[in-house]
Amino acid sequence: MSERGYRRVASLKTAAELRGYLGQLGIELGFDETVEAGAGSPLAASYPLKGAAIGNRFCILPMEGWDGTAEGHPTELTVRRWRHFGESGAKLIWGGEAVAVRHDGRANPNQLVIGEETIASLTGLRQTLVEAHLARYGAGADQDLLIGLQLTHSGRFARPNSKARLEPRILYHHPILDRKFGIRPEDDCLTDLEIDDLIGDFVRAAVLAREAGFAFVDLKHCHGYLGHEFLSARTREGRYGGSFENRTRFLREMVAGIRQAAPGLQVAVRVSAFDQLPFRPGTDRLGEPEPFEGPYPFAFGGSAQDPAQADLDEPFQFFALLEELGIELVCVTAGSPYYNPHIQRPALFPPSDGYLPPEDPLVGVARQLAVTGRIKERFPSLCLVGSGYSYLQEWLPHVAQHQVRTGRVDLVGLGRMVLSYPHLPEDVLAGRPLQTKKICRTFSDCTTAPRNGLVSGCFPLDSIYRDHPDASALRAAKEAIRAS
Repeated sequence: MSERGYRRVASLKTAAELRGYLGQLGIELGFDETVEAGAGSPLAASYPLKGAAIGNRFCILPMEGWDGTAEGHPTELTVRRWRHFGESGAKLIWGGEAVAVRHDGRANPNQLVIGEETIASLTGLRQTLVEAHLARYGAGADQDLLIGLQLTHSGRFARPNSKARLEPRILYHHPILDRKFGIRPEDDCLTDLEIDDLIGDFVRAAVLAREAGFAFVDLKHCHGYLGHEFLSARTREGRYGGSFENRTRFLREMVAGIRQAAPGLQVAVRVSAFDQLPFRPGTDRLGEPEPFEGPYPFAFGGSAQDPAQADLDEPFQFFALLEELGIELVCVTAGSPYYNPHIQRPALFPPSDGYLPPEDPLVGVARQLAVTGRIKERFPSLCLVGSGYSYLQEWLPHVAQHQVRTGRVDLVGLGRMVLSYPHLPEDVLAGRPLQTKKICRTFSDCTTAPRNGLVSGCFPLDSIYRDHPDASALRAAKEAIRAS
């Protein structure tokens, strides 16, 4: 039992216990009591994407390691992570990494950058993943392996030159986030002409990604970064703000440019399908919403009248637009790790800049899965990848199989879990018992570390990070938090 009275997932040993606890929480979270294995199991089924086949229903989600070089090349830690992705058994690699399309869009000074100077190393990174997959699963195993690259500009959360200094590029002034992150009223917003130039950078990055062998690029529209901020830019004037048509112009023009300059390259989108008010630590560090009076127009997929509730009217318009644009691959996530992480990344233990969860994290998992199910029901032709599964721990395969088997999602995305347990997909598909000592328990060290300028990895469970020089700095940062 946690200090808030939330039961730890590992303590729910039987299906009856899990079902009973979900009932106490008042949430619906379907799961199968028995996880099937072998070629005929729901999670082993291939997905017939247009022009390609995805060999099973596991997907590796993109993560930033804060471990590239100052010039944007991968380091050995980056290569090791991608090697693990290849060994995982998952057949869809959703970007592997969030890669900035230019320097001022980096989320940190060690984020990977795609450009003429780095494309050879990114090509090698992809090849490392493929070779690891072939070495583990045999010749021809890459025929149903689909690998993409997530392209991003970090916008409001850019830190291109110093891990300790934000250099935000914003689309509009946000009354809460400006105050929260030290953005002044006189700070400039990106102009329409600057956005036009940025679209060109995304198109050039996509051309390079195709040359490097990637099958698709993800035009990132999630987690508070620039693509996501476009969707909530209702108060912005000009061609990129106000109406839904204007707020999606950035996406539409990128897609048109990529289709012309890089024919044959698939386009995907990872999107925060709903959002809420930013949160802050309250009494005893328990998360609470930032105070805001009147309608709140800044949450894409959130109710202006009641920001705690999802309003999917505009997200449904967005998914209909994706269909019109011929975009089939879509990954559904929520919120932002910078201002409401319990919505996006449910965890029992908060990162250093976070707050104690204001709800049982299982509630956050159920919310994400329910929204994804509603989207899948409305748009059955989209290939939907779900997020938010890592907190389920031992019950992850049971819930994942149920969601896929009942048609609520097409593929199950794994993020934090594969940092500690990269071979979970392989073990599940083979019918082997889970290796409980490798299961992510959402200690959030993989977030606390980069929040303190350190590399991101699983410090509690991965010996490479446990013995890394940054481990002592991480311990000191956590002790300082406890002392305060």
